[in-house]
Amino acid sequence: MKKIDIYNHVLPPAYFELVKAHSKDAGIVKRMAGLRMLWDLEARAAMLAEQFPDVAQVLTLSQPSPEMLGGPGESPEFARVANDGMAEICKRWPEQFPVFVAALPMNNVPAALEEMDRAIGKLGARGVQVVTNVNGRPLDDPEFFPIFEAMATKYDLPVWMHPFRPGTASDYKGEERSKYEIWQVLGWPFETSVAMSRMVFSGLLEKLPALRIITHHCGGMLPYFAGRAESLWAQLGSRSADGSEAEVLKRLSKPPIEYFKMFYGDTVLGGSASALRCGLDFFGIDHVVFASDCPFDPEGGPMFIREGIRSIEGLGLSDEDREKLYLGNALKLMRIPRIGKP
Repeated sequence: MKKIDIYNHVLPPAYFELVKAHSKDAGIVKRMAGLRMLWDLEARAAMLAEQFPDVAQVLTLSQPSPEMLGGPGESPEFARVANDGMAEICKRWPEQFPVFVAALPMNNVPAALEEMDRAIGKLGARGVQVVTNVNGRPLDDPEFFPIFEAMATKYDLPVWMHPFRPGTASDYKGEERSKYEIWQVLGWPFETSVAMSRMVFSGLLEKLPALRIITHHCGGMLPYFAGRAESLWAQLGSRSADGSEAEVLKRLSKPPIEYFKMFYGDTVLGGSASALRCGLDFFGIDHVVFASDCPFDPEGGPMFIREGIRSIEGLGLSDEDREKLYLGNALKLMRIPRIGKP
């Protein structure tokens, strides 16, 4: 069965050089340099052809994103370099990498809208990627609304949302950094959940009901805390001193939990079939897509693809539901009839 890996990562060589030159996080640069299949796409294409001939990958830019590397004057050029690089990769290996997702300079919204038009209209991108916060600013900030509005109404294409929380975000006030990489392992699902929550309660999905957002790692914490979220947010405002947040519920046309189910989740859960079952139960089979997070696994590429497939196959799904997870949902989201040769 043909499979679309809708969320994996790449650093086009020219963009990787920008990361080396401008990133302020030496740890990130070290990590990226050690992952050959992140920037050596010839090696990655060969791995896919040999080990996973039925898998095609939709390319997304690895972090750091353009706005993490430079100010509003620099990030637009960084985004162009990234998108040109991903488009070239897709041209060179169309069977393994049929399409890509555009990177945007989110700290320069007018330039982001221009780059969106260029990447989608001229380069063939099938969506855009955003990070859960823009250098610490929430995505529900009104300044970013035109980006989501354009994706929902002008292009009718999805937004890939990737979590980010730096190691400098300490777990306790008295410490300078997060220890034991808690900032990523537990912090990133939290960041995804926070971003989703802000979008729901700010009314973003109320205003843009056609907006489709793919959440990395199957919706962060939400599927697993759905019961708690539903029951406690039904009492929104009861725990605040003035109770003003109770007015938020009156501005929403349906219960908050129903908005959370409007998001899409991917299958990147480290190969855990039980976690995936929970995600499927929450989002529904039509709102989950196959993805790998390649090459961020202990083997530097193939492990998460293999384990992701294994987790799906271990659920005993019908052929129809497997086809939706592996292929159909992704094609529908990106509005393309097929991938690869007929």
